[in-house]
Amino acid sequence: MLKKKITIALLLIVLFSFFSCKEDVFPKPSSYLRLDYPEAKYVNFENQCPFSFEMNSEAVIKGEKDCGFTISYPKMKATIYLNYKPVNHNIDKLLRDAQKLTYEHVIKADNILEQPFLNSSKKVFGMFYRVNGNAATNSQFYATDSIKHFVTGSVYFYAKPNFDSIMPATSFVRSDMQRLMETLEWK
Repeated sequence: MLKKKITIALLLIVLFSFFSCKEDVFPKPSSYLRLDYPEAKYVNFENQCPFSFEMNSEAVIKGEKDCGFTISYPKMKATIYLNYKPVNHNIDKLLRDAQKLTYEHVIKADNILEQPFLNSSKKVFGMFYRVNGNAATNSQFYATDSIKHFVTGSVYFYAKPNFDSIMPATSFVRSDMQRLMETLEWK
């Protein structure tokens, strides 16, 4: 009887070891979310205000008071806010306010890159700010002719500012905002 039990136990061990052997397990490669955005097509935006610019034809623009505009990207839950102010011997204050607005994000930002902008033929001078990190805004700019006109712009996403997650959308909207600044013309 003991011999029979030992034989059955050995047979079960052999069966279990035979059926338990599988191929080696390898970790799966990391996957990434693929976000494809259409190639931007730009159109000139003319208005009654003392400036014009080019904007993405897919964006939705809405006029606000005092020549301010909101340019929305509904699919990305993003909005560019444009504000216009006339210069009345207060260029220093306008510049300080624009810079202060950008540097209020330094608490959450990893760094802020300044990119000066100069278009002498159109008399457009300014600064484009690229804010990296989990700040509320990732791009801002101001543009002026130093005599009559001053425009500021900033982009905000209606999502938690997790820089890694919204990186493709921020890059897309940032390039549109930069194009807007570079095509700005005074009337």
